[in-house]
Amino acid sequence: QVQLVETGGGLVQGGGSLRLSCAGSGRTFSMSAMGWFRQAPGKEREFVATINWSGSNTRYADSVKGRFTISRDNAKNTVHLQMNSLKSEDTAIYFCAARVGGDLDHRAYRYDYWGRGTQVTVSS
Repeated sequence: QVQLVETGGGLVQGGGSLRLSCAGSGRTFSMSAMGWFRQAPGKEREFVATINWSGSNTRYADSVKGRFTISRDNAKNTVHLQMNSLKSEDTAIYFCAARVGGDLDHRAYRYDYWGRGTQVTVSS
């Protein structure tokens, strides 16, 4: 079983940056593809970024490509999301998720474990 805890959210002005972190527990973390998803008020959860178990392959939603970077440190059981050039439309609760034994994926239903999320608010 994998437990995930997100940190790093907060209030930031448009154009600013935030770095989200997701700390995982459990022996299977390093064997898991990881993903970041977000959900804005009144909207469905949407894919943001994903990374494979080794960190050698990543994929991004078009809306964040070139602004966000996903990375991981398996020695510390952590995955990060560096968010630059933030826009008001990036405001949402951000969730990290783990897909044990699977490859990176943009589909939320493919993920086995989820954190509780961290709020990101971008003021315009």
